Amino acid sequence: MESIEIWQIWLIVAVVFFVVEIFSSTFVFLCFSLGCVISSIFAYLGVVVWAQFLVFSVITFISFFTVRPLMVKYAYRKSDKVKTNADALVGSKGRVTEIIDLKKNTGRVFVHGDDWKAESENGEIIQQNEQIKVTQVNSTILIVTKINKEDQI
Repeated sequence: MESIEIWQIWLIVAVVFFVVEIFSSTFVFLCFSLGCVISSIFAYLGVVVWAQFLVFSVITFISFFTVRPLMVKYAYRKSDKVKTNADALVGSKGRVTEIIDLKKNTGRVFVHGDDWKAESENGEIIQQNEQIKVTQVNSTILIVTKINKEDQI
């Protein structure tokens, strides 16, 4: 039975770091994985162990400040444009289910299948069954405005 060599250990650790990176998506473990792969090459070429660790440290450090910023820039470039959670409601249209009146502290709307507390943007009273558009989200309260007949859903 053959024993495992140091270069193979470096590759195993590189694969482990890469698998951890798949589940974390921070691109930090990718830098460690890259350092392990390069150290594995040096180990295969017969470089002494302390130099392998030095290569691992240097490559990891360099990749952390070069590869990681590039990966973050290109992998997440569209994520700023995608609205999620409550931010996705801004611009949505809905229907008033309870008269919106700031003085009486009433107002509910139905947007994307959910019932929300609502306030009108300019303080106007909006009647039940009127069509509205969400202009902003304030915690769990939607700030809405009445929409024209042409824009109704």
